[in-house]
Amino acid sequence: MTRPIAVVTGASSGIGRATARKLASEGFEVVCAARRTERIEELAAEIDGRAVTCDVTKAADVGALAEAAGEQIAVLVANAGGALGTDPVADANFDDWRAMFETNVIGAASTIQACLPALRAAHGVIVTVGSTAGLVSYEGAAGYCGAKAAEHAMMMSLRLELWDQPVRVCEILPGLVESDEFSLVRFRGDAEKAAKVYTGVRNPLSQEDVADCIAFAATCPEHVNIDQLVVRPRAQAAAHKLYREDAQER
Repeated sequence: MTRPIAVVTGASSGIGRATARKLASEGFEVVCAARRTERIEELAAEIDGRAVTCDVTKAADVGALAEAAGEQIAVLVANAGGALGTDPVADANFDDWRAMFETNVIGAASTIQACLPALRAAHGVIVTVGSTAGLVSYEGAAGYCGAKAAEHAMMMSLRLELWDQPVRVCEILPGLVESDEFSLVRFRGDAEKAAKVYTGVRNPLSQEDVADCIAFAATCPEHVNIDQLVVRPRAQAAAHKLYREDAQER
């Protein structure tokens, strides 16, 4: 039998890689898309999927990805993105801001745009991996919070625009996730700073936890749309209320 097609961007690590594995276990043929060719080729071989090298900030790459995926896409997980830096606005590096908007917002939008005809044909579902940072801002993250807020606004607009079409529009909005690269990239490879993000937090979300949520949204019956799914670890009641056992902070 022909397996339905799922496209996952940012599949070379973290939530994207975990999602590709999860969707493959659910019976999808997963098109693994990312910039790092060797990593996605290894992943595709592991899950019997396909690898397509793609930088979502490059229109030609996005077009090639949509073409490679084919005429019907059952699931698009627009996951490519991330955070850069923790500077306050007064000291912001606007090159970082531009990069975050290019990947998190424009990259997601261009991928959706390119894949939309195939999603319509398959009565498919679009899932973006946003963040609770797009709902509530915090210090030192104006650029990232702004990018994720823009992605969130884009998805709300898209849902209204596609109201009469057979495409579902879903957002997964995680809180604190301990993934293999997110904080490391944010702190430009400083492993000590990256590790401190999770210090004292018992059982932060794992990338597999988020992948499970994405798969749930993607595999609901066609009439069921998970508009927004906010998911946090139990230790995180809100963006600024995180229980750390070592410091006894609440």
